[in-house]
Amino acid sequence: MREALVMAEEALDNDEVPVGCVFVKGGRAIARARNRTNEWRNATLHAELEAIDHLLPFNPAPLSEITLYVTVEPCVMCASALRQIGIGRVVYGCGNDRFGGCGSVLDVSTSSLLDTHAAYDAVGGYYREEAIMLLRRFYMSENQNAPNPKKKNTRVLKTDIPPPPSAGTTPGSSRPPSAAPALGRQGLPIGSTLASTPRGATPAP
Repeated sequence: MREALVMAEEALDNDEVPVGCVFVKGGRAIARARNRTNEWRNATLHAELEAIDHLLPFNPAPLSEITLYVTVEPCVMCASALRQIGIGRVVYGCGNDRFGGCGSVLDVSTSSLLDTHAAYDAVGGYYREEAIMLLRRFYMSENQNAPNPKKKNTRVLKTDIPPPPSAGTTPGSSRPPSAAPALGRQGLPIGSTLASTPRGATPAP
C-alpha cells in the first residue's frame, strides 16, 4: 500500500486526483499506475484501468491470484472492470462516498446482478488517513483543468480525520475487516516500471 501511496503522490504532483495503485502477485508488484485523466484528457484513465491496460497482455484473465492495492475505494466503473478480469482481492485505503463500487455507493464486487463474473473480496481502511490527506491536499488547490477554477487561497487544510462510519467495519461496508494482508504494512518489492503512455494515446497539448 505504501507503493500505491507513492503513485498517488506522483498524481498529486501532476495536478491529478491523487489515486495510485499496485497489482501484486506472489509478493511481487507486477503493475502500478496513477490517475492520468487530466494529462490525457480522458475520463476513463483512472489508476486501476491504466494499470489493467498494461497488466493483461502479460497476465491473462482471470486474475484470481492477484491482489490490487489502491489508495481509494474503486469507483463503480473500476470495480466492475476488476470483477470482469477476475481479480482475486482488493485492498483500499479510504472509502469513496460519492462513487464507490465496493460498498460505499454500490457493492459491485459481490452483487448477484453480475453473477457472470466471480465476486471478489474488498477490504478498506489500510493507510486510510494518508489517503484522505492526499485527497484534501488536492482539493485545497485550484483545478486549472476545471471550466471555472475556484479561488481557494483562503481555505485551511484540515488535519483531523473522522473515524470510519462505525467501529469494526470497513469504510462504506458492513463487512468486518479481515486481518491486514502481509504486504499491507510493508514495502512492496518493485518488479515493474510504470508505463507512461496509454496505448494509442496522444499527449494533451
